[in-house]
Amino acid sequence: MPYPTTKIRLFLVGYTLLWVLGLPFILIYLWHRARRDPDYFAHLGERFGRYPTGLQNAVWVHAVSLGEVRSGAPLIKALLAQGDPIVITCFTPAGRREAMAQFSPEIRSGKVAVVWVPFEFNWCFRRFFRAFTPRYGLVMEVEIWPRMIAACHRAGVPLLLCNAQYTTKSFARDAARTPVMAQMLRGFAGGLVKSDLQAERFRTVGLTNLAVTGELRFDQAIPPAQLDAGRTARKWLNASKTVTIASAVEGEDDLFIATIRAHQDTLFVYVPRAPERFGDVAQMLTDAGLRVGRRSELFNTKLSAQGAAPDIDVLLGDSLGEMYFYLAMADRVVVGGGFLPQGSHNISEPLALGKPTIVGPEIWPIEYPATEAIAAGAVIQVAQADQLAQALRDPVPDSATITAFFADHTGAVAKTLAAIPRLLTRR
Repeated sequence: MPYPTTKIRLFLVGYTLLWVLGLPFILIYLWHRARRDPDYFAHLGERFGRYPTGLQNAVWVHAVSLGEVRSGAPLIKALLAQGDPIVITCFTPAGRREAMAQFSPEIRSGKVAVVWVPFEFNWCFRRFFRAFTPRYGLVMEVEIWPRMIAACHRAGVPLLLCNAQYTTKSFARDAARTPVMAQMLRGFAGGLVKSDLQAERFRTVGLTNLAVTGELRFDQAIPPAQLDAGRTARKWLNASKTVTIASAVEGEDDLFIATIRAHQDTLFVYVPRAPERFGDVAQMLTDAGLRVGRRSELFNTKLSAQGAAPDIDVLLGDSLGEMYFYLAMADRVVVGGGFLPQGSHNISEPLALGKPTIVGPEIWPIEYPATEAIAAGAVIQVAQADQLAQALRDPVPDSATITAFFADHTGAVAKTLAAIPRLLTRR
């Protein structure tokens, strides 16, 4: 079926009207968020496609937030190594800050630009295309921005899904309630997808120019300094048993606090997903009668301990970009998000360190590789939230099983680099 269809054209008219009417409210939302994080309202002109400097003939990587930037980082580094200039677009400050931190030398040398993605208007994207003349675009994970897709199609900029999966929930929702969103996928020039199952789902909705490339997160670089610092910190804290709760989200705190109280002989490292929650989570833990130490107070910027070791129940991970520091301390890892309907966050980082990992019942956002990891015995899934405390007492998966599973699923960067030219040629 050709793109765009009449139905998509009509949808885009209504979609654009909603953006016109909603723009004042979007700006108010950004202003409101900026009261806690000023970066939301910084560089506002970029959201309208006005960029102080450009970068010609760039490869465009759209990584909406923190997780997408991290998953795309190994690929971006490989693209830079083969001489490609890169423009990274983000929507959230967390994503932008991560990209700025990861690629600060390349930004200074003019090889990388990090900017806001334009608002969903044709004229904003026309400005973006003039500033960066992208040869092609890579949309990390599955982000369906209708006007972005239409603008690329009109301007002849090939847009590829990258590290993509079409989750069970999204697939079922689009089939039942929002078929036009599935049809929008046909506007992509192709897709670099995580598994054969995901490829089949994309083919079902008409996106057929595909390559199965695996999960880019398995190719992330591991910072050895963070691992050394984490192991040293555990000794300093005199912890005989340690559990790291990684990427905890709002709504899970009561469950995790109850779990902590059920394991009074264990040091818990509690890492909230969102930085704006650091203070609130610290207060909740304290109100629950737990002795809390904050990473920002106990360790300096180089992750060296400051002062005498405290007697604490919980180390609160109130920092960004230091997940391997927190994971290195752990005997086991509980990955957050999966105890709520919005679903689990990624498991690649603890698996990379060979850590026994527990996820909740809702794994649909990480369907690959979580389904395969659970089947292989490399990850434990608890069927109900109230089983978590007991799961932390059960035997751990064999470390060799975890290591073998991880090794079997690396290599996505090389597969992606090899597949991109093929997809661009076949489109």
